[in-house]
Amino acid sequence: MSIEVVNITKSYKNFTALKDVSLHIPEGELVALLGPSGSGKTTLLRLIAGLEQPEQGSILFNGEDNTDRDVRERRVGFVFQHYALFRHMTIFDNIAFGLTVRSRKTRPSKAEIQERVHSLLKLVQLEGLAHRYPSQLSGGQRQRVALARALAVEPKFLLLDEPFGALDTKVRQELRRWLRHLHEKLGLTILFVTHDQEEAMELADQVVVMNEGRVEQVGSPEEIYNQPANPFVYSFLGRVNLFHGRIHDGKVKLGEAEFETQWAQRPGEFPAVGYMRPHDVEITLAPKSRQSVQAQIRHISLLGPIVRLDLKRLDTNEVFEAELTRQRFAELALEERGIVYVTLHNLSFYVESAPAVAPTPVLVPLRASM
Repeated sequence: MSIEVVNITKSYKNFTALKDVSLHIPEGELVALLGPSGSGKTTLLRLIAGLEQPEQGSILFNGEDNTDRDVRERRVGFVFQHYALFRHMTIFDNIAFGLTVRSRKTRPSKAEIQERVHSLLKLVQLEGLAHRYPSQLSGGQRQRVALARALAVEPKFLLLDEPFGALDTKVRQELRRWLRHLHEKLGLTILFVTHDQEEAMELADQVVVMNEGRVEQVGSPEEIYNQPANPFVYSFLGRVNLFHGRIHDGKVKLGEAEFETQWAQRPGEFPAVGYMRPHDVEITLAPKSRQSVQAQIRHISLLGPIVRLDLKRLDTNEVFEAELTRQRFAELALEERGIVYVTLHNLSFYVESAPAVAPTPVLVPLRASM
């Protein structure tokens, strides 16, 4: 089932949680709502579920308006961060709860309920635990029970609010793989909220980046990461280095490095900021090109398969990070306080104060080495 949000606005007293948000979620996709706290992710999820009502706008399922429908009529599977299991009920009764509280006309028979619950226990890999209580399960197991309970009512789609936020790192990683497998098996439309960039990039078919009640960008994990729509998206998705410089008659100058950009036809001079990822910093012991600049190693962090360097450019005194493999680190025999040459690849420039021909800030992508 597809979900379409059209011009939704939602406020709480003097705080506007969502500002004219529109979004289309195709049928059968696993979609992440990603953003910092207070960006409107959970509010949007609750509006789609019917747990909240918008001030304006509409919510459509497969093109049918569901804005004013009761939550029970929407057939939504909702999973909360903290499971919300009934502690006094067995795992079997927790999963069966949504079926047993139906009216007599729509309630399955006891045999049908038993068959469906045991089928779901098998699906979520919890066979043999039907008669245990939530307190007797691990956090990861309780979260799978919550998912089974949501699936028991045969929902049109699943909504997950920070589903793995209360779990430790290893369990989260295991459940991510499990949820991806479950999605491939069931083909349900799944929308989940997270503030964890890695979780969104690993799980989702599409990522919706939100900030301050607005949608900043929608795209595949690769598109979001490699072609960020603006500086917020660039900065929010992973580590980033910033280099301050100026654009003058189409040329960007960052310290001793200067090169052409697509602004070549725009006269005047104005400040710009270059954005780039630490893994795009190339380290050498001698200049690789005329654009290579000197930097001093301030600190070395050994992080499993990668090594992170804290560097200071000697031409501008800007501090930035570089990441390289253990093998490359060993080949270069780098030491703290040592001097190296850096070449910056895959820079994107954000114009801080654009000229009159472009009155709003513009992110100017540059996919070439300095």
